[in-house]
Amino acid sequence: MPCSLVSRLLLALALLALPASFAHADACLGPVARGPIAPDGTAIQFAALGKDEVKITYVGHATFTIESPQGVIAATDYNDYVRPLAPPSIATMNHAHSTHYTHRPDQAIKHVLRGWSREGKPPSYDVQERDMRVRNVPTNIRDGEATEFSGNSIFIFEVAGLCIAHLGHLHHTLTPDHLKAIGQVDIVFAAVDGSWTLDHAGIIEVIGQLQPKIVVPMHYFGETALNRFLSGMRATHGIERLTSDSFIISRANLPTKAAIKVLLGH
Repeated sequence: MPCSLVSRLLLALALLALPASFAHADACLGPVARGPIAPDGTAIQFAALGKDEVKITYVGHATFTIESPQGVIAATDYNDYVRPLAPPSIATMNHAHSTHYTHRPDQAIKHVLRGWSREGKPPSYDVQERDMRVRNVPTNIRDGEATEFSGNSIFIFEVAGLCIAHLGHLHHTLTPDHLKAIGQVDIVFAAVDGSWTLDHAGIIEVIGQLQPKIVVPMHYFGETALNRFLSGMRATHGIERLTSDSFIISRANLPTKAAIKVLLGH
C-alpha cells in the first residue's frame, strides 16, 4: 500500500478516536485564526461584538475603522499614508490632500466611495453592506484661493442603531440643508487641527450644530492643537483620554452628558 495512503488512513483513524469537539476543532476556530495576516505574520484579531455593539479604532490622521456586529469593517479617509492592517469592506475618501484618498485602493475592498465631484457630478452614495449603511453629504473645500465644490463628503455610518458621522476635511460650518441631510448623529469624528480644516471656533460651532453624544478628535498634529480644542469644549463636554486606540460602544451605553473621547494616536 502506498505510504501516502497509509498516512491518510492512520490520520482518519486518529480523528475518529478523538472526541467530536476535538475532531472538528478547526470548524470552531473562526475568522481570527483563519483570517487576514498582519505584516509581522500574526493573525489580525477582530472584535467579538454583541448584536448592538460597534467597535471604533483610530488608525491615525483621519482614518478610523468602524466594525459592525456582523463583521463589516469600514475605513474612513482611506489613503496611501496610513491604512488599517486588513482591507476593509467599505473605504471612504475625501479629496483635500493625498493623506485622505488614494488612486490605488486595495482590490479586495468591495465598496470604494470617493467623496468628491467627478465629471461635474457631486458624489452621492447610499450603500448597504449587511448590517451597515453608508451615505454621504457633500461639502466644499478650499483649493488655494478658489473653492472645490463638493470636494469633501461627510460620510454617515448607520450601524447597530447608532449614527456615526465622519466630517472629513470640513472647511465651513453647516447650512440647514446640510443638517437636514445628515440628520441626528450620535458620534462625530472631527478634525481639530485648527488651521488646515476649520479653525477651533468653527469646528466647535459645527459640533454645536450636530449635538452628538460623543466627539472623537482626529487630524491634529500634536498636543498643542488638541489642547486648544479641548479647552474650548470643557464647559459643555466631559473629556476622557483613553489608553487605547479603540473602544466598543452601543446605544445603551452612550453617555448622558456629551463627551469627548481622545484615542491614542493622531
